[in-house]
Amino acid sequence: AEHQHARYNPLRDDWVLVSAHRVKRPWQGQLEKPPPEDVPRWDPNNPLCPGATRANGEVNPQYEGTFVFPNDFPALQPDAPEPGDSDHPLFQAAAARGVCKVMCFHPWSDLTLPLMSLAEIRAVIDTWAELAAELGASYPWVQIFENKGAMMGCSNPHPHCQVWASSFLPNEAHLEDRTQRQHLTQHGVPMLLEYAEQEARRKERLVVENTDWLVVVPYWATWPYQTLLLPRRHVCRLQDLCKGERDSLASIMQRLLIKYDNLFEVSFPYSMGWHGAPMGPYLEEDCRHWQLHAHYYPPLLRSATVRKFMVGYEMLAQAQRDLTPEQAAERLRSLPEVHYKRRAK
Repeated sequence: AEHQHARYNPLRDDWVLVSAHRVKRPWQGQLEKPPPEDVPRWDPNNPLCPGATRANGEVNPQYEGTFVFPNDFPALQPDAPEPGDSDHPLFQAAAARGVCKVMCFHPWSDLTLPLMSLAEIRAVIDTWAELAAELGASYPWVQIFENKGAMMGCSNPHPHCQVWASSFLPNEAHLEDRTQRQHLTQHGVPMLLEYAEQEARRKERLVVENTDWLVVVPYWATWPYQTLLLPRRHVCRLQDLCKGERDSLASIMQRLLIKYDNLFEVSFPYSMGWHGAPMGPYLEEDCRHWQLHAHYYPPLLRSATVRKFMVGYEMLAQAQRDLTPEQAAERLRSLPEVHYKRRAK
């Protein structure tokens, strides 16, 4: 807790430097602008709102729940041509095809997931699972991810996420496939199933838990308040969750995200995403080494205006963090589960 040391991340096969004493250093660096508190519930100029016109001229329906549509500026397209042959091994290119969708969580722009009802969060989870199954029938990788807050590159305050399906396994998926496969071969149990059982027993990095799920600040966390959301049973893909597990997932997501917002009493920025077993041609293969999980990567370190920067040593050497995962978990764990905006004045 007081001295620097390195921790191994078996999921990524790399190391993080933990330097807990550095959080005490005075800060004279950049201060971030807190997120706006006056987001209008409906804005005809917001392209994600019901009834609004998007950049391509399409008019959104007057949706009342979740709403999914093709990304108007997709990073992947299904009909991209093959790149030309390489004339040297240092200059390689490969085909990259896919589809990109945007998914609105709710018709109101002034809501975020922690302020939505359990039924509304459950509807988000069901739509995630439907998209994973639909796109996964054709594509090997379906990446569901949410960038929340301008600090994480989100250009629109409306509650939404993105879903990108690709014809290839991206780097992180390829890496996690390898490490989880190796762990199952060597130890006879899926890595993250064993890890969840260990963390549930040790409890020192536990943030919230229920019958089906637990959230921990992982032992190898890189970001200050990074968390890992894990099921207690062995499940490979999001669409494999039963009704009860989807209900309890809605509950634990709400509890976690309320704690995040309560930490600095601000709409907490983060990037999050689901990782599960590959699909497409992999549906016919043995993927028992995979365990479904979600990563949450929030940037805030000391306050709503001081963030963690991944620069210098992190970019040129290895990841480094300024407080221990145990300290971060204890702080999150101790926070109330009533949102600060809804407490009695």
